[in-house]
Amino acid sequence: MNSTNRNKTFAQAALKSAACLVLLNTVLSGCASSPDARQASFVDELEIYEEVAVQGPLADPRRIRSRKRVRKAAGASQAAVLYARSIYIDPINRPVSNAASLASFVLKSTTGFFRRLSLDTIQLPSLENTAIPDVVHGDGMDLEQWEKDLDKIVGHRSSTGKIDFLVDGEQYFPRLLESFRDAEESINIRTYIFDNDDFAVEVADILKEKSKDVKVRIQIDALGNLVAMQADAKSLPASHNGPLSISRYLRKDSKVKVRNRANPFLYMGDHTKTTIIDKKIAFVGGMNIGREYRYDWHDLMMEVSGPIVDQLQYDSDKAWARASVFGDAANFLRILGGKKKRAGDAGYPVRTLYTRNFDSQIHRAQLAAIRRAQSYILIENSYFADDLITYELIKARRRGVDVRVILTADGNHGTLNASNQVAINTLLDHGIRVFAYPRMSHVKAAVFDGWACVGSANYDKLSLEVNKELNLATSHKETVDRLLDELFIPDLEMSREITEHVDVSVAQLLTEKLVDELL
Repeated sequence: MNSTNRNKTFAQAALKSAACLVLLNTVLSGCASSPDARQASFVDELEIYEEVAVQGPLADPRRIRSRKRVRKAAGASQAAVLYARSIYIDPINRPVSNAASLASFVLKSTTGFFRRLSLDTIQLPSLENTAIPDVVHGDGMDLEQWEKDLDKIVGHRSSTGKIDFLVDGEQYFPRLLESFRDAEESINIRTYIFDNDDFAVEVADILKEKSKDVKVRIQIDALGNLVAMQADAKSLPASHNGPLSISRYLRKDSKVKVRNRANPFLYMGDHTKTTIIDKKIAFVGGMNIGREYRYDWHDLMMEVSGPIVDQLQYDSDKAWARASVFGDAANFLRILGGKKKRAGDAGYPVRTLYTRNFDSQIHRAQLAAIRRAQSYILIENSYFADDLITYELIKARRRGVDVRVILTADGNHGTLNASNQVAINTLLDHGIRVFAYPRMSHVKAAVFDGWACVGSANYDKLSLEVNKELNLATSHKETVDRLLDELFIPDLEMSREITEHVDVSVAQLLTEKLVDELL
């Protein structure tokens, strides 16, 4: 193929991928001719992804002088390859996973649509004419019985472990980098976004150097990272020129292994964030790797030790296998290998909760906790777009429960910001106290009468029904008290209470309905 034809082929791919990029920016802007499928099945699909994205004619700096245009061009190339992987290659490598993802999405979307229709037309209106009682702080739910019942609700028993909370990048990243330096055997990272800004490159350099001595594996969500790398943090130094591909940068001159997880039907993603050191210590929560999380945003992570880490490592290993070129077959073999015991025995009851195909444990568990709460409910979340959770919170408030919700005053996602506006007015109408945190908050945490649930899941359709998510939950009193003291009490003191309706336009009302169905 001569140079002219090759450029024409890439130009056609870029045009096809433009439609994909519109969808990607719509779905993910807040967090941040296709290759022949037969050939791709016999070679490393990750190498295809990187080589085309970085070396393709669209990204040739001799033809595109502007750095910004080069990055957009590389992004278009990456989008074209991701389109090929997701539509043509993934159904071959991961036929079971893809079919299950589609079936689960259709089932959850159909039942969710009719549930929301009932909520909007019958259930919520039926509450509007009843009086809102004063707050009555009851004794709270029976936590011992709750944990037993939760075994049945989510389908598995709790493990054990210890949790320390790390609030904001100021606490989290120095501790994370210290753990990298202290690692003796392995570093396993599973993240939604590994950005290409100055701080992410600094982290990448540390991992590249460390890979000379220990095994370093990094899993990145291809769709989430693709969009995130097209947007810069407001605080990013103007002089920074990040790599066009962070995956390629991580691999270059190092022993770091990177796998970009493809996205079934260019929609479903892996929003989980875990980092596991030597199979003994884990970091779990809502932070990706990038400048926003280190310096700009309010966020929360947990440092975890004890037997719960064995389960987290097992989950990470399965995800790593599934992201390989052998896909479902590799995942099946890893499942047969079972869970290994490496992390020790110390701790108190800690439970993993997931969102995965046909199994929305995070959603079910929190709905059950809201229904059982008798004293108080505290929630802090960036994106508040689940109608069923809103409805159950309203019912809890009408039982006399003290319900308080902290939302961000400076949201990073236009469509979900609109949904938040609508939710604020609905919550206020039913006596729920709403607070606006003064800057961008990416925290995903809740406490229900002494039971805490913290992790990666937002209160929206993607997190509660579609994406892969991970939360940890516990009713251990000292741990829950620390979460209240270190996060909720300071955040309530910093936040402004919203006491009057916020303005909501017709466009925002329509956007909220769109968010309900898609995001």
